[in-house]
Amino acid sequence: MTDIANKPRRILVTSALPYANGAIHLGHLVEYIQTDIWVRFQRMQGHEIHYVGADDTHGTPVMLRADSEGITPKQLIARVWQEHDRDFKSFGVSFDNYYTTDSPENEALCAEIYKKLDDGKLIATRSVEQFYDPVKQMFLPDRYIKGECPKCGAKDQYGDSCEVCGATYAPTDLKNPYSTVSGAKPERRQSEHYFFRLSHESCEKFLREFTQKSGALQPEAANKMKEWLGEPGDSKLSDWDISRDAPYFGFPIPGTDGKKFFYVWLDAPVGYFSSFLNYVKKEQAKGRKIDADAFLKPGGNTELIHFIGKDILYFHALFWPAMLQHAGFRTPTRVYAHGFLTVNGEKMSKSRGTFITAESYIQQGLNPEWLRYYYAAKLNSTMEDLDLNLDDFVARVNSDLVGKYVNIASRCAGFVTKLFDGRVTNQGLFEYGSESRGIKSDSLIKEFADKAPEIARLYDSREYGKALREIMALTDRANQWIDDIKPWELAKTPGEHKRLRLICSVGLNLFRTLTLYLKPVIPGMARNVEQFLNIPELKWNDASKVLADNHEIRPYSHLMTRVDAKQIAALIEANKENLQMTTAPTPSAVTATAAPATTGPATISIDDFTKIDLRIAKIANAEHVEGADKLLKLTLDVGSLGTKQVFAGIKAAYDPETLKGRLTVVVANLAPRKMKFGMSEGMVLAASGDTPGLYLLSPDSGAQPGMRIK
Repeated sequence: MTDIANKPRRILVTSALPYANGAIHLGHLVEYIQTDIWVRFQRMQGHEIHYVGADDTHGTPVMLRADSEGITPKQLIARVWQEHDRDFKSFGVSFDNYYTTDSPENEALCAEIYKKLDDGKLIATRSVEQFYDPVKQMFLPDRYIKGECPKCGAKDQYGDSCEVCGATYAPTDLKNPYSTVSGAKPERRQSEHYFFRLSHESCEKFLREFTQKSGALQPEAANKMKEWLGEPGDSKLSDWDISRDAPYFGFPIPGTDGKKFFYVWLDAPVGYFSSFLNYVKKEQAKGRKIDADAFLKPGGNTELIHFIGKDILYFHALFWPAMLQHAGFRTPTRVYAHGFLTVNGEKMSKSRGTFITAESYIQQGLNPEWLRYYYAAKLNSTMEDLDLNLDDFVARVNSDLVGKYVNIASRCAGFVTKLFDGRVTNQGLFEYGSESRGIKSDSLIKEFADKAPEIARLYDSREYGKALREIMALTDRANQWIDDIKPWELAKTPGEHKRLRLICSVGLNLFRTLTLYLKPVIPGMARNVEQFLNIPELKWNDASKVLADNHEIRPYSHLMTRVDAKQIAALIEANKENLQMTTAPTPSAVTATAAPATTGPATISIDDFTKIDLRIAKIANAEHVEGADKLLKLTLDVGSLGTKQVFAGIKAAYDPETLKGRLTVVVANLAPRKMKFGMSEGMVLAASGDTPGLYLLSPDSGAQPGMRIK
């Protein structure tokens, strides 16, 4: 890890771009808050760091939503940009520049990258058969086609995968397909498409180095890339379709006379760089010079850091770095992926009111820094999911921030204001009179200051939960110290007032240090504390400082209120109401940090659910199936139910050797199905979404084969 204490750093940081087809919700905010905490910490270190973002604006969903609203796509994205910008500011997300991918900078940069790839013989064209909507007169993306699953016959399944049996397939495999845009039966038509030759040996060679040896990816992400890459000599990389046919809202591909457009997934990540170039131009207009090439071109010690959701790892760890490498741009130094958000242990749900928008959170009067703190307390450096348990949210915020942290200031400031004209002291800091339980005030102040390097290391490595545990342990130390000395008792005896002033001054010094440590997480609160203590903006190297003797603080007023459980109940109800107003298509966003929620399937009763026997299963053996392109043969240990043989369509996502001994979930009472390769006696559960990848469900450690899932 970088030596954060001594080496100045120059860093360009991005969060994934939210799609301009929907509101920012609490799932999105996991990523932006995680990134913002890291950026604010680096700023406190004094590093040169630039944090940029943009709305991802192109593609079919934006075009269709604008059409349904009777406005142009540009009018739609302009309105949504205002909403997104408002929401990010409400939650303290401190972009240096928040822009749009529908910009002249982005169009020019996309054309430049495309030309360099084409000059390098990495662009190919070939004919592709697609479904075409004869009513709308447009080719249909996979998610705008539905029909009957070609495997199990389930109706109303999307054009790429079945939500009933989990099968994946091509849209043209669907039975009785129909367009979700017009309802018409789609036609099969040929069209010439443009491909980035990701399978080229130069791309494969680079990606093996980048994903496995550069240190750019977390270990679990690197392992997933290894699965997707395949073994040397047996690469699984496929060429990437980078074009779409008119009509399409996006940038036309140069040389195609406006008939072909860049697929949104090509121009969206380029938007990171175009937002930065726009920022550089704005800063130059203010007289500040930033060397753009130092950030965007290879060489030097500049860092390029991406924060993303794990669902878009495929794009950011394969397509994007391969494009950059072969177009002569800087490749990512680090790609930090995080998990999905669940609420109360379940997917965000509009029917339950837990698909909560950022706007509704603010409208209900909830403090955004409550959420920043709670997320930070749950976040770490892995890709594991994060759960927003609303009862725990109330308890943790009220206990940690109000009951512990703010309590220190409220217990000390009043005495200083009323009895000592608001002036603190550090005279007598080393006197025995400030001792409690054998701990002297000077040693306690030093103990707090000495934690700065460790807390800094945890912030830098994105182990925010561990950092906050260290900080809260210090708040407990401070409160216990004050409890033992009992300044409220000393205040009753004028002869003890000298000692009282010192004790309260020590308490405020400890509070100041704690504020410094919490500042990346609760920056608004930190600003209020800086004003209350009448001190300059806190920097990380201020940890060892103390308030000057006779320094005057301002009168104390409440710094934070408690969360009222009634506010949470109102928030849930408000978002249930929002379900009635939500008609826009689900965005296929460049960031999807919430576990995807669906509203289409009909509800079922608890009796329906109890008919499904879900069990924990241990994969005793996994092996390839000769002659099968997608299947693996699994032998499952289901405890008292014995062993079951299951054929699962997960070959593209998993190496059989990595599955052996793993726990998963199986539908144990599914009727056996005779297949070409043998009898399948159940079904393992896996998740998939709009982006490539299948993810087997796994229980927490401690679960045993045969346990029933309720």
